[in-house]
Parts: sequence; structure tokens; C-alpha cells
Amino acid sequence: MPGFLLHIGATVLCLHGGQAQATAGNPRVRVAGQPVVTQPYPHTIAGCPFATAAGPQPCVTAQWISAALRVRAGGQPVLLQDSQATCVPNGTGVSVFMTQLRVRGS
Repeated sequence: MPGFLLHIGATVLCLHGGQAQATAGNPRVRVAGQPVVTQPYPHTIAGCPFATAAGPQPCVTAQWISAALRVRAGGQPVLLQDSQATCVPNGTGVSVFMTQLRVRGS
């Protein structure tokens, strides 16, 4: 599906409200003055409050499982606003709340 490209400064949260931050971006391809983010690199998550009866299980990283099919940067698929990720260790997802609104990919 088409969607706006994610960049390093995009606002991504785990489903529990923890802040996700890209671990790497492609320095050669920029949107809104910031490097785009590609699929192989996970996001680190800070401040996840998730806990179960067995104890805390906060999201630590998010590994992207879907990305653009037709747009690549440095040979890697770029992440889109509708890309999906799975959080480790509890398997929940993430939500993209804000990204640049000029460049779309599919």
C-alpha cells in the first residue's frame, strides 16, 4: 500500500506508549532534511510501561516485518507510514503517529 516515507525524526510509539527511535537511517537519501529509514534496522523503544501479572515485560525493540515493495534506498526497502513491526519481547505492534507529508512510496 502507498504511504509516506519514514525518516529518522518520525514519531513511532509501541502500542503501550513507549517511544521508538530508529537505530540507523540511510545518509544518502533524505526527506524533510532527514535520512529515510530502511527495513533491516530495528527501532529501540524507551519508556514502555507494559507489565503482566508475571511481572514487567516492556517493549525493547521493534523489528519491521513489512516495508515498501517498490521503493529502496541503498538496496533496502524503505519504511512507510503503514509499515508493520513486531515488538520484542512481547510481540505487540507499533503505531506511526507523525512523519513527513511530502514523499510517498509503495
